[in-house]
Amino acid sequence: MEDQSKNTFKPFISLILATKIPKLAFTIGIIGSLITTLVGLSIPLLTREMVDGFSVEAMSITLIVIIVVVFIVRAALDAMSRYLLAYVGQNIVARLRERMLLKVIRLPVSYFDRKTSGESVSRIVNDTGVVKDLISQHFPQFITGIISIIGAVIILIIMDWKMTVLMLTVVPVTIFIMRPLGKKMRKISHGLQDETAQFSGKITQTISEVRLMKASNAEKAEEQKGTEGISNLLAYGLKESRILALIGPLMQLVIMGILVVIIGYGGIRVAEGTMTTGSLVAFILYLFQIIMPLTVFTMFFTQLQKAKGATERMIEILELEEEQGPDGIEMEITNQPVRFENVFFSYNEEESVLQNVSFEVQPGTMVAFAGPSGGGKTTVFGLLERFYEPQEGRILIGNAPINEISLASWRSQIGYVSQDSPMVAGTIRENLTYGIETDIDDERLWGVAKMAYAEQFIQQFPNGLDTEVGERGIKLSGGQRQRIAIARAFLRDPKILMMDEATASLDSQSEKIVQQALTRLMEGRTTFVIAHRLSTIVNADKIIFIEKGEITGVGTHKELVNGHALYREFAEQQLT
Repeated sequence: MEDQSKNTFKPFISLILATKIPKLAFTIGIIGSLITTLVGLSIPLLTREMVDGFSVEAMSITLIVIIVVVFIVRAALDAMSRYLLAYVGQNIVARLRERMLLKVIRLPVSYFDRKTSGESVSRIVNDTGVVKDLISQHFPQFITGIISIIGAVIILIIMDWKMTVLMLTVVPVTIFIMRPLGKKMRKISHGLQDETAQFSGKITQTISEVRLMKASNAEKAEEQKGTEGISNLLAYGLKESRILALIGPLMQLVIMGILVVIIGYGGIRVAEGTMTTGSLVAFILYLFQIIMPLTVFTMFFTQLQKAKGATERMIEILELEEEQGPDGIEMEITNQPVRFENVFFSYNEEESVLQNVSFEVQPGTMVAFAGPSGGGKTTVFGLLERFYEPQEGRILIGNAPINEISLASWRSQIGYVSQDSPMVAGTIRENLTYGIETDIDDERLWGVAKMAYAEQFIQQFPNGLDTEVGERGIKLSGGQRQRIAIARAFLRDPKILMMDEATASLDSQSEKIVQQALTRLMEGRTTFVIAHRLSTIVNADKIIFIEKGEITGVGTHKELVNGHALYREFAEQQLT
């Protein structure tokens, strides 16, 4: 049973040690705590001397001065050591959060397909917060408590071993009470952390899609989901509170019981003359120096169980496989053909999305993907972006499999203009240069804005390039967001351009401007287009028709109209 306990806490300890504890601050803090406790242990002895020799005539000014100095020194040392140990705790948690953040942003897209963003945020903020409370608050008290108990017990054994043995009967009683409560607290803590993560995910999603909620009159539905989550959190919180409510009174009961026994037994000893009054007072003071840390220990072990549960969740994330890191070759992909060779892909085991997909795209040409919704067009883009890896087959650029090229090198040479033009909260400048580490001067930014036909509307804003766009670019129109996205692509000068029907949701005036910008952007680049409207791809060099994950037709618009029944049906519906 003991070995199992050690094993269960091993991952937690390993995770904390991996954060590189600030050794100097930790050492000084521990030494400070040790000195503080040792100084504190002298106070009952000094009090004994004062009580045993107590009278107005015999009162020693020197003794009183010594006691006052001891109190002041102890308080100063205590403050210093507490701060240093809290400093260590805060640093550990900061590094833990940094490690979690760096891990999460390097996880593959497939992880975020399974988990909500709110859940990931909860792991970084809430779970690390539980560990922070343990290390910053409870751990320093635990260390000083251990020192205090050991020192007090040694002195008490020297003073009166019989009363010490009587007092120590509280230890097995406390362990007997606290062990089952600790196990229950761990179970509740697991559930509470999971429920908190789920609730954070739901709330994040609701707030991020607030316009959809308002437009759909979905306030009541979201209210119901939210109150249900709050009720679940309340249930777990009350369970936790019930255990904490039991721990406090039980400990007080044990403390009061042992205190009454010690005072009663000590009073008899004083009456018999086998113990002085000062010794009894000192004994009671030492008793508090043992009892107070014991109450802290119960909180420490309770928090330790919670931190262990949080740590297990964090370790699950930290052990996940990241996207390919900096490993891989640096390769210039200009004037290289792109080939899919017998590619199979599925998001889960139940349903195949792409089946035996093969095609080749020559450099500098435009290839369009058409077909019914759910056929696999967007998945092809996901594989090209390397958000996912094929289960079978391979994708090549020239003669090199793209998974042998470093991700940074590959993605830096690809431009993506999507239908919804994602933007980050910030300024137009920050959105244009998002992901670019080198400084870009204003002349270059205005140049790409002009090429994307975005210069005019940006100049109309009072703050120009420093205009705030709002969350997800909500302060800009759809056409303006698209032109910012195109300008961003111009700035990166991609060798391969991917467009998910970038004009599909625009009005006719915006579409015309954006289409001109896209035409300019496509010049001389290998271009992949997902077509929702065939009118935008009739001039494509090659059209690939995908149905249910399989390519059923390849050719120009004219060739497919003549030789592919479903494409011809699409064309007749949309173009006539």
